[in-house]
Amino acid sequence: MTPFIDPYWLPVIFAGLMGLSILLYVIFDGYDLGVGILTAFEPTEDRDLMVASIGPFWDANETWLVLGIGLLLVAFPLAHGIILTQLYLPVALMLIALIARGVAFEFRAKAEPDWKPLWDRVFFGGSLLSALTQGYMLGAYILGFDQSFLAVMFCLLAAIGLASGYVFVGACWLIYKTEGKLQRQAVGWARYGLWATAASIGVVSLTTPMMSQRIFERWFHLPEIIALLPIPMMSAVLVIGLAIFLGRPERKDDALSWVPLATAGTLFCLGFIGIAYSFYPYVVPDKLTIWQAASSPEALSIILIGALFVLPVILGYSFLAHWIFRGKATALTYY
Repeated sequence: MTPFIDPYWLPVIFAGLMGLSILLYVIFDGYDLGVGILTAFEPTEDRDLMVASIGPFWDANETWLVLGIGLLLVAFPLAHGIILTQLYLPVALMLIALIARGVAFEFRAKAEPDWKPLWDRVFFGGSLLSALTQGYMLGAYILGFDQSFLAVMFCLLAAIGLASGYVFVGACWLIYKTEGKLQRQAVGWARYGLWATAASIGVVSLTTPMMSQRIFERWFHLPEIIALLPIPMMSAVLVIGLAIFLGRPERKDDALSWVPLATAGTLFCLGFIGIAYSFYPYVVPDKLTIWQAASSPEALSIILIGALFVLPVILGYSFLAHWIFRGKATALTYY
């Protein structure tokens, strides 16, 4: 079979599709993991409303993770073997956490009242562990799976940073989906989460080039630095602008409640662009480029047909779910 696209561009297309899937997972599942973490800080009946706000979306959001890992497996099998082998333990912990979280989501709404606090703790623990393991894996990937003491400390820092980011975007989601007392509480969470996220981005950004000579050269040598400079500048503007926005008095019409969530999503996009810029064209840092790790052009051509069918379906489903359940969250009930 002759590929219908230039074989040079097939790995690039799949790298883009895989990156898009991971980015959408981080944003969409990030807000519901963040809400799960925040439930530990809301002991009142509003906790049920927090869970209800993500009820129609949380399982669909995880589809992006499945798609991203699936594309890695079929399009870059060599990289899949290396990455999953190096990250076996955190991947296993993440899967256990996601399973426990899914079980707790259903059981907490149906269990007897005496058991509900237990399932609330499982839901919180599963959300927190999922966020921490994903951050740890990100740090390990950035450093090329280095196992030194400093590298492990960096991975732990990345774990805390990503969890902070999820808490931030989760609080922004609650600003958008709730009102009254819970919304005001979410504004306070978002303020703390914003500065924690900004600090984490700053620390990781300063540490990363120190840990990798290749990334240092990519960031700070001319003319590369000129291409990278707009990312931190735009991020700083967004952080300062959102801090001012969150500090203003509550608006009675709630017309701009979407602004924090949109700003958080944009910050995540900028961070992702920075990471992609730093690592391209490697799929395994400093070891395998996307062309070295890719499947054959014939296989990629066939897989691309399926990917171009599946991706719009998932996008359409996600859009439809958010459209149908638009507006403020209401109590989650089972009939």
